[in-house]
Amino acid sequence: MAESLILIEHDGQQVKRPSLHAIALARQLGGEYGLLVVGHSLDGIAESLVSYGASAVVVVDDPALAEPLADRYAAVIAEAARKGGTKTILGTSSTFTKDVLPRAAALLDAPMVTDVVAVEKIEGSICYRRPVNAGSMFATVKVEGDRRVLTIRATAFEFPAATAAPCAIKRLDFDAASLPNGMQFISREERKSDRPDLTEARVVVSGGRPLKDRETFERLVGGLADVLGGAMGATRAAVDAGMAPNDYQIGQTGKIVAPELYIALGISGAIQHLAGIKDSRVIVAINNDPDAPIFQMATYVFVGDLYQVVPQLIESIRRG
Repeated sequence: MAESLILIEHDGQQVKRPSLHAIALARQLGGEYGLLVVGHSLDGIAESLVSYGASAVVVVDDPALAEPLADRYAAVIAEAARKGGTKTILGTSSTFTKDVLPRAAALLDAPMVTDVVAVEKIEGSICYRRPVNAGSMFATVKVEGDRRVLTIRATAFEFPAATAAPCAIKRLDFDAASLPNGMQFISREERKSDRPDLTEARVVVSGGRPLKDRETFERLVGGLADVLGGAMGATRAAVDAGMAPNDYQIGQTGKIVAPELYIALGISGAIQHLAGIKDSRVIVAINNDPDAPIFQMATYVFVGDLYQVVPQLIESIRRG
């Protein structure tokens, strides 16, 4: 029996790298852990996971699971936990797990703790540390009961080292006819991009409200991101104004990033946005307001007009 079961996210072709960071927490908790993969045609994905020290890669593969419908995936996760006698179900905080894992927790009648950044032992009990109030404070949570569901912030845990010995791949049998059908897949719209994934990029360039429109946003933020081989991000204000798509949003209500270099263009630094970038190794902020709050967090600051500074910066990088 694996003490922990980790939900591994994928796009049907390959594993989403941030989801593997949950392995680090499973190793801290101790005991055996399994890796759960749900979907259809998963042989290649399962094979790529056998060297991460798990007791087994648990595969639930069926055409009815080809699309990640939250109610179906939650039912499968709950069933896998029951059959395996799993005490802890783990996932990395993402749009997907925020939709699926609370449902699984409800089906298991289990408490859930989100955005865990550390685990510690207090008076003999394992407790979980998580940010609150947009990261300005931390809560330490003790969970009662035999089973719990956790999500982690990938930026708080190291990427796991692979082990030498591969584990077994086990296929979990279940009755596809018993899956809930409250949701139906209609269509999928995919945005093709040559840029790296926002949560995995070594360099992230983000823009705020002063960029005015989508064309300007793409020219300045996208132009700088491209010459640096980075990803594009945005504040909530920029997304709400229609300058950038929703999946570019960084912050408390968006994605959490921790690149080696984060460049903020015209971002004042609302606490909700800063909560999503605080783990970046180097932060460069360009803003014409010398009192912009982001300057308090930034490694390097430049007070100036981004409409003049950024085109010059792009041209200088292109020239080498």
